[in-house]
Amino acid sequence: MDFNKLLEKKKRYDEGKDKLSEVTVTSYKEAFLLEFTHNSTAIEGNTLTLMETKVVLEDGISIGGKSLREIYEIVNHKKAFSYVLQCIKEGRLLDERIVKEIHAIVMENIMVGGIYRNEEVFISGAGHTPPARNEMYSQIKDFFSQMPIKKGLNAIELAAWTHAEFVRIHPFLDGNGRTSRLILNYQLMINGFLPVSIAKESRLDYYNALDKFASEGILDDFSGMIGSLEEAELDKYIYLIDRQTQ
Repeated sequence: MDFNKLLEKKKRYDEGKDKLSEVTVTSYKEAFLLEFTHNSTAIEGNTLTLMETKVVLEDGISIGGKSLREIYEIVNHKKAFSYVLQCIKEGRLLDERIVKEIHAIVMENIMVGGIYRNEEVFISGAGHTPPARNEMYSQIKDFFSQMPIKKGLNAIELAAWTHAEFVRIHPFLDGNGRTSRLILNYQLMINGFLPVSIAKESRLDYYNALDKFASEGILDDFSGMIGSLEEAELDKYIYLIDRQTQ
């Protein structure tokens, strides 16, 4: 990942974004929310299609043949992202309280969220086993103490590390994946970058990159993936800005 190249594109975006109409920006943000919600829940096994997700989010209509849990996963994800946006608007740095609140919203009407697990967990197919309960408490404490001052990481790497380390620790019984992708975007946006959506079709590469970090401590594959997604999002807006100024 060429971070300097990303910074150049971010500068072009920052300098030109105010030239875009409010209607255009709103439509792109709504399209992103739909894509992000669909992908993030589908990665975890939610079976709603993109169009079904759109109907639930925009029309408030339940989908026949789908479980209430799947509907709640979609609705809750939108609420959680709205909470993230509000925290960003207030300039709040990511901390334990915010992460627990994000998880509580993600798990609303499914299970009590925002409470760390008391049980041991295993991740099928992964080369890494999450830490035992007592060790998990120590590691999640270290996670939050290290996060604001994680040395040697640029903004993209910090966002990637926040996601990868959180999901490696696996502090909650359920909902860790959705929460980790929300806090990934939290870190991107608080540093002035655009949020990204990891496509459900890329889940194998995504899982492999996370497993490489969890097993070997190597972040490059995952930070490279996030950098590529960020560049693609910036390119979308730069294209619109260029068209606006022609």
